[in-house]
Amino acid sequence: MSKPKKFFVQLKRIAQSGWRSFWRNSWLSAATILVMLLAIFVITGLVFFNVITQEVVSELRQKVDISVYFKQTADETDILQIKQQLETQPGVLLVEYISRDQALANFKERHKDDQALLESLQELEQNPLQASLNVKAGTAGQYGQVADFLEQADFPSIEKINYQQNRQIIERLTSITDTAERAGLAISLILALLSVLVAFNTVRLTIYNWREEISVKRLVGATDWNIRGPFLVEGMLYGVAAAVSTMIIVFPLIAFFSPKLAGFLPGNDLFAFLRANFFSLLFFQILVGVVLGGVSSYIAIRRYLR
Repeated sequence: MSKPKKFFVQLKRIAQSGWRSFWRNSWLSAATILVMLLAIFVITGLVFFNVITQEVVSELRQKVDISVYFKQTADETDILQIKQQLETQPGVLLVEYISRDQALANFKERHKDDQALLESLQELEQNPLQASLNVKAGTAGQYGQVADFLEQADFPSIEKINYQQNRQIIERLTSITDTAERAGLAISLILALLSVLVAFNTVRLTIYNWREEISVKRLVGATDWNIRGPFLVEGMLYGVAAAVSTMIIVFPLIAFFSPKLAGFLPGNDLFAFLRANFFSLLFFQILVGVVLGGVSSYIAIRRYLR
C-alpha cells in the first residue's frame, strides 16, 4: 500500500473511532456541548453587541458637530472666509453656514406650535440669533484639532465655540461602550475556560474507559498519533455540535427581537446583518468550537500519555 493511501486509511479509522466515542458517551457529550454552547452563544452575542454599538456610535457621531457662533456685528464676508479656511483643515468633512435669517427661520419652524414664544419673538426689534458654522469631522479626535485651530487663529468675529460639551458626550459614549465590551469579553473568557475544563474532564473519562484498548495499542506498537487522533476528533465534534446548536438558537432569536430593537434604535436591522453574514458567522462559531474542543482534548491526552 502506498504511503498516501495508507495515510488516508489511517485518517479514516481515526475519524470513525472518534465518531463512535462521541456517540458512545452521549450524556457526557451532551453536558460538554451545553457548556460550549453557552460560551459560543455569549461570544456570538458580543458580535451582535459590537454591531449595535458601532451603529449607535456612528449615528450619534453624525449628529454631533462643532458649532461656531459669531458676534451680531460679524460681517458675512469674514464668516465665509473662515468657512473656506475650515474646509481646508485635515479631517473636516463638511462646513455648513447658517446665516442669522436662516437661524431665525429654523427657530420658528422648530417652535411653530409654541405661539407664546413666537409672539415674544415678534416683539423684539431685531433678530436675536447669531450666524454660525456647523463643522463635521471624520473622527471624534479631529474635532479637537478643529477647535484648536479656531482658538489659535483667534478670529475676532467669533463669539463662542461649543466644542467642550460635545466632546464630553463622545467621551462618555465611548467609555460606556468600552466598559460593556470589556465586561462581555471577560464573561466570554470565563465561559470559554469553563468549556475547556468540562471538555478536558469528559475526554479524560473517555480515556479512562478506553484505558485497556489504549494499553493494547501501545503493546502492538501504535503511534501516538493513532492513539491521540480519535480523542482530538471527539473534542472537535463537541465544538462543531455546540456551534451548530448555537446558530439554531440564535437565528430565530434574532429574527424575533430584531424588529423590536429597530423600534428603539432605527437603522439597526440585526436580522439583515445575520442573513448577510450567515455563513461567515457560522464558520466563526465552528472555528471557536473546534479550537475549544481540540485544545481541551489535546491537553487531556497529553497529560494522560505522559
